[in-house]
Amino acid sequence: MPPIFKALASITAWILFVAGCITVLITTINWAVLVGFIGEPGADAFMMWALGAAELVLAVVVMKLRQMLE
Repeated sequence: MPPIFKALASITAWILFVAGCITVLITTINWAVLVGFIGEPGADAFMMWALGAAELVLAVVVMKLRQMLE
């Protein structure tokens, strides 16, 4: 395999990891500021947490694929 594929996999994994962390963090902060910790989060907050978790899982999958390229 050309080394460009390993570089692209690394870049993709980092983008997914950072995007997942930011999505989960921003959603939690948004929920805490708008609703508070006492109120129940809405369906949009649950969808965004699921999206952030999916991005983090995909980052792990891409890193595993990158490791297999070596």
